[in-house]
Amino acid sequence: MSCKMTMLFPLLLLTFLSTARLETESDNEIIPQLTETGSQERGQAKASDQQHNCVTDINSVLREMSALLGALKVEVRYLREDNEEQAAKVRELELQKTELDKLKEQYQAQSQELISIKAKTNTTENQVEALKREREVKQVAFSASLLAAGSGTVGPFNTHTPLVFRRVVSNIGNAYNPHTGFFIAPVRGAYHFEFYIGAHGHAAHPTGAVLIKNGEHIFIAYEHQNSHYGSSANGVTLLLEVGDVVFLRQWVNSRIFDNENHHSTFSGHLLFTM
Repeated sequence: MSCKMTMLFPLLLLTFLSTARLETESDNEIIPQLTETGSQERGQAKASDQQHNCVTDINSVLREMSALLGALKVEVRYLREDNEEQAAKVRELELQKTELDKLKEQYQAQSQELISIKAKTNTTENQVEALKREREVKQVAFSASLLAAGSGTVGPFNTHTPLVFRRVVSNIGNAYNPHTGFFIAPVRGAYHFEFYIGAHGHAAHPTGAVLIKNGEHIFIAYEHQNSHYGSSANGVTLLLEVGDVVFLRQWVNSRIFDNENHHSTFSGHLLFTM
C-alpha cells in the first residue's frame, strides 16, 4: 500500500498542477475578455448618450427651423398681399395714365381745333376789316382853303415852310388834318391832288408852293409878276401806301394870299384802291 501511495502521489501532484495551470490559463483568458466586454459596454453607453444628445439637438434645431419657417410663411403671405396691393395700384396708375393720355390727345385735338378756329376768326376779322376799309376808302376826299377866316397874306419866309389849309370845306374819311396840313393815306391806292395859289404882284416876292410826298418834292405851282394879281396851279395823281403823307410846302421868300373868296386851296381824293 505504501508502494501504491508512493506511486500515486506523483501522479496526483502532476494532475493537480496541470489542473491549476489550466484554471490559471482559463482565468487569464476570461479576465481580458471581461475587460474588453466592459469597455465595449461603456463605449456603447457613451455612444448611446452622444446619440441621445445629438437627437435632442436635432429636435431643438428642427423646432427652431419649424418656428422660423412659420414666421417666413407669415412674412411671405404679407409680402404676397403687399405685392397684390402694389400690383393693383400699378394697374390703377396705368389706367389713370391711359385716361390721361386720352385726355391729352383730346386736349391737343381741341387745341388744334381752337387754333384753326382762331385762324379762321382772324381771317374773317381781317376780311371784315378789309371790307370795312374798302367801304370807307371809297369815300375819301377833302378840300380846304388857306385862311380860316378874313383876308391876308402868308409869308414871305426865309426857308421852305409847311402850309396849313385851315378852312375845311369837306373831309370825307378824315384823312386830312387841318391842324398840321397833312393828308395821310388810309389805304393803298391811287389818289389825285390839286392845289391853287395866288398873290398880288411884287418885285421881290413870287408866289409858289410845292407838293411833298413823304419828304419828296413832287410838283410845284409858281408865279412871279411885279404887279397885279397872279396865280398858279398844279395837280398830280400818286400811288400811295397806307400811312404815306402828302402836304404843301410854301416856297422860300414867296407870298400866298387868301380871303373870303378862297383863292388858295388844296384838294385831294381817292380814285381807286390797289
